[in-house]
Amino acid sequence: MNFLIDLWNTTGFDELTWRMVAMWLVVAVLLYLAVGKGFEPLLLVPIAFGALLANLPTEGVLEGMKMYGQELRDDGSGGLFYYFYQGIHLQIFPPIIFLGVGALTDFGPLIANPRMLILGAAAQFGVFATVIGATLLGYTVAEAAAISIIGGADGPTSIFVANRLAPELLAPIAVAAYSYMALVPLLQPPIMRLLTTEKERKIRMQSLRRVSKTEKLLFAAVVMSVCILLVPSASPLIFMLFLGNFFRECGVVERLSKSAQNEIINIVTIFLGISVGITMSGERFLDVRTLGIIFLGVVAFGIATAAGVIGAKIMNLVSKQKVNPLIGSAGVSAVPMAARVSQTEGARADPGNFLLMHAMGPNVAGVIGTALVAGYFIAVFGS
Repeated sequence: MNFLIDLWNTTGFDELTWRMVAMWLVVAVLLYLAVGKGFEPLLLVPIAFGALLANLPTEGVLEGMKMYGQELRDDGSGGLFYYFYQGIHLQIFPPIIFLGVGALTDFGPLIANPRMLILGAAAQFGVFATVIGATLLGYTVAEAAAISIIGGADGPTSIFVANRLAPELLAPIAVAAYSYMALVPLLQPPIMRLLTTEKERKIRMQSLRRVSKTEKLLFAAVVMSVCILLVPSASPLIFMLFLGNFFRECGVVERLSKSAQNEIINIVTIFLGISVGITMSGERFLDVRTLGIIFLGVVAFGIATAAGVIGAKIMNLVSKQKVNPLIGSAGVSAVPMAARVSQTEGARADPGNFLLMHAMGPNVAGVIGTALVAGYFIAVFGS
């Protein structure tokens, strides 16, 4: 009998709590979205497995970690994921993700039609509206600012801001941001159809002019410099975004461009996802504040989508060259998924209508806009 008791004590079953078991259900939902539905699997799979690890009794893995606002240690006593987590704590992973995003993104549609900057800016209304809503619900201004970035549908930026302004809320903010990014094809279409008429959805836009290599290189260098001058706090994200894009467009560093597009972003995505997941312990994740963040996140995303569509409709009132309001929804930062949703909805109304390249304009404008807003919040509300 004593042998059985000793054997039981060597296992981790007696350390399980109901919160851990409840988080297993959350993990199951994330894996279902990633594997069963194909929603953002590259991030939701490592996040889900990291969350599963965080809710199992482990040894030599999480030691040394203070999940939120941890202190650095150099005495060698930290667990394996303590060191992985430094990529978030030291603000390393999000800018590297932006390097890959820049290398994967063609800024040509935005350069060819600079008006799309307005739609990218309009989508940020969801971010600012959520700041007000979150403060009314009892969150501090810094917490509200961190939560509001979810409305930009930009996971790395949400993590970047949360780590600076509200590290105790990092896990729910990151999970909400990536979950809503994954659900873009489900969340945006009802809003887009509600705010547009069939006639508006059938608007065909003029073909974009060809953008030269010189224009793209100048755009990367000049816009990066201007953005950093305006919002220095956004420098890590803005610099890496345009560095990656310069790699892509200059034509003389193909190896660097391909590495940024593939190996680098893929490796960092694994570690970023796991590092976010291991912060999702049941004791901290299952509370009313987390549910509030999930609610505010979807509200922010919905308002951002609606603001982009409405911004396009207003643009049509004052412009001779009409834009299809569906591309306004792409003003959120989910590149290129939001642009694809615009294309899908446009083709649903008119199978011969091709909006993808037009939608990429506000889509990349939204990436820049959200990064600038994030830098502004850090500068104003950061300690």
